[in-house]
Amino acid sequence: MSKGVIKKVAGPLVIAEGMRDANMFDVVRVSEQRLIGEIIEIHGDKASVQVYEETSGLGPGEPVESTGVPMSVELGPGLIGSIYDGIQRPLDAIMEVTGGNLLNRGVEVPSLKRDKKWEFVPTAQVGDKVTGGDIIGTVQETDVVQQKIMIPVGVAGTITYISAGEYTVTATVAVVTDDRGEEHPIGLMQKWPVRRGRPYKTKLSPDMPLVTGQRVIDTLFPIAKGGVAAVPGPFGSGKTVVQHQLAKWADADIVVYIGCGERGNEMTDVLNEFPELKDPKTGKSLMERTVLIANTSDMPVAAREASIYTGITIAEYFRDMGYSVALMADSTSRWAEALREMSGRLEEMPGEEGYPAYLGSRLAQFYERAGRVISLGSEGREGALSVIGAVSPAGGDISEPVTQATLRIVKVFWSLDSNLAYKRHFPAVNWLTSYSLYVDTMEKWFNAEVESDWTELRGRLMLLLQEEAELDEIVKLVGMDALSAPDRLKLEAARSIREDFLHQDAFHEVDTFTSLKKQHMMMMLVLAYYDQAGVALNKGVNIERLVNLPVRETIGRFKYTPEGELDKAYDNILDTLRIEIGDELSRKEDF
Repeated sequence: MSKGVIKKVAGPLVIAEGMRDANMFDVVRVSEQRLIGEIIEIHGDKASVQVYEETSGLGPGEPVESTGVPMSVELGPGLIGSIYDGIQRPLDAIMEVTGGNLLNRGVEVPSLKRDKKWEFVPTAQVGDKVTGGDIIGTVQETDVVQQKIMIPVGVAGTITYISAGEYTVTATVAVVTDDRGEEHPIGLMQKWPVRRGRPYKTKLSPDMPLVTGQRVIDTLFPIAKGGVAAVPGPFGSGKTVVQHQLAKWADADIVVYIGCGERGNEMTDVLNEFPELKDPKTGKSLMERTVLIANTSDMPVAAREASIYTGITIAEYFRDMGYSVALMADSTSRWAEALREMSGRLEEMPGEEGYPAYLGSRLAQFYERAGRVISLGSEGREGALSVIGAVSPAGGDISEPVTQATLRIVKVFWSLDSNLAYKRHFPAVNWLTSYSLYVDTMEKWFNAEVESDWTELRGRLMLLLQEEAELDEIVKLVGMDALSAPDRLKLEAARSIREDFLHQDAFHEVDTFTSLKKQHMMMMLVLAYYDQAGVALNKGVNIERLVNLPVRETIGRFKYTPEGELDKAYDNILDTLRIEIGDELSRKEDF
């Protein structure tokens, strides 16, 4: 174990001498207060340590001691429903120790409670041959989540002892003896270094969607299970509400939410709301399948840099059990600012706008840990980890380095637009600047699992929205009267798409979630009006009469129809549409 002394302190960066035997990314304890830090640079016997706690009061000559192990997280029963800081210290346990709402320095509390006992139910037995990733038993962690106890990576052999019962996370529940006769005790908990991705057998193609129930996402810009998406947007454009909606409704078993450098009051809202949010799948609290990591903007900046690695390692652990996991990082811009601050203190050569030259590669390392995979172990379990990162570009300028570096990596870009937000159009996803590169790979799934014409309808919706943008330019120049009747009808159909289909009320009990079947019906209704009105227009019916058909109001209100009443309401609207168009045609013939 390497021991040295402090030579220099610069904010969260401490330079220590006498650290020749230490390794990169070792966790160290700094000063008599035993503050947690991590080695991020080594020159000879000098080590640069980023300290994850406030460094005021530290001075040269104080001791620095390496623990000899990299920054790791504890993985096991007790994760679900917990609220951690950026380096996996449970905030409730710190509060109990300190007796106040503010974090004290040097507090040492275990990430998983050591005194709580969990009911372990074995699924393997003595004599079974096992390898890393194999499941040997289960623990019912919450009413919703069953944790699967896995053999740690790198351990293989025969089970020589396994026993059911109530155990703490540090107790031995099984023993595996390898080919050399060496015994490996297996507990409910394992540790994993956060900067190293957890291994898997194979990565699968992203060819099935992560269904979110948000129409603008599922229909126009879908994300794949195991996919990566970015949500950039200026202040007040609804990034956090979009992420809350995804956390609540996305087709994921486990949610990991990282509040990375967000304002304290915003994180407080999340901490207050999540326990009260009802999980629509189970009727229980959403916290029963959620892990929260809170690293607010007033917490030490170095821990912010570690928070997204802590979060994604926990998410990978649940993915390895065969769960579908959704990870929300809000926001990677604040994480990049922490990188920039540490880089400046290390006196590295700055890149664009002062960000370090390795910003792009660090972002890629984070997002590349997403994916749909076959986990290790003999079962061949399939798990998925989807990552949705919010980006907060200063002034909403998406040409800044963090947004641009993110866009080079992610496959889905949901561009939040402040103009749409000011018009109270939510979710404020701009359909002209957003995109999804998963559309082609998932075309087969949508056409097979929902309806065979899904892709065709989506294409028609996008075309109408693009043509509306072109016609808007003409309207601004010469006014609505200059448009031909067919162009006027196009504008009306596009308005229906915008106001009835893309506008979705997150706080309405029915409209907050729309199944794929209902999304398909809504597309069909809007396009049925457009097609039938187009036929009537060609036969000489007045455009004003077609625009003012009463059925249009009914089509707009279809989104408030409960899932159980869809078929009846859909057929009624189509019948009404046919009758009203037929009436207009017969009226024209009477004249």
